[in-house]
Amino acid sequence: MADGRLAGKTAIVTGGASGFGAGIVRKFIAEGARVLVADINGDAAAALAAELGVSASSALVDVSRGDSVNAMADAALKAFGQLDILVNNAGVTHLPAPLDEISEADFDRVLAVNTKSVYLTARALVPHMKARRAGAILNIASTAAVSPRPRLSWYNASKGWLVTATKSMAVELAPFGVRVNALNPVAGETPLLKTFMGEDTPEMRAKFLSTIPIGRFSTPADIGNAACYLCSDEASMVTGVALEVDGGRVI
Repeated sequence: MADGRLAGKTAIVTGGASGFGAGIVRKFIAEGARVLVADINGDAAAALAAELGVSASSALVDVSRGDSVNAMADAALKAFGQLDILVNNAGVTHLPAPLDEISEADFDRVLAVNTKSVYLTARALVPHMKARRAGAILNIASTAAVSPRPRLSWYNASKGWLVTATKSMAVELAPFGVRVNALNPVAGETPLLKTFMGEDTPEMRAKFLSTIPIGRFSTPADIGNAACYLCSDEASMVTGVALEVDGGRVI
């Protein structure tokens, strides 16, 4: 799509093989971008890239490890020559439980994937964006950062960290022409839905949906549309925001 809203842009989307990440990848490519689908599930990333054609490529990455993130960044810069957009979408949660009963291993995993990864991708790619004096970074946070629910305390905290990091990054990188924003989705039709709810039953779905005024879960397309705006030149005056895409959930 030569005249798309992201025509000529290049992007990395972490956790891009499924869920919200795949929705972002599909929208970016539909709007003319070239996208590296980066995911810990390398086969799924490769399959999505193959489906989407020549504008998509894939990389196996563990976003919690510096060496893996550096390899992903090197691969993207080698393939694209430059990077315009970085979407930090990869994320995990722990099963709902009392905060004092979450295992140390689960806590460490949530913090490594949801927070440390943003430091690692920034360390690997911000110098390139600063040198070019251009770029857009989008962090996928959550309504949990704004309206935390019981029994997901450490996940909530990781997403609150992400919103604060977004604002701090935005202030520091603005003089270099780099914008940094976040999205706060409500739970959606993704592989993480069952984990958030504890169990995926009609009763649990009805209970959760009753808290969303618009009356439905968010979809990958909803998140892809919002991500496209924030990463496009249309949002050239927008930085440091955490945009809620939640059907009114946190009102």
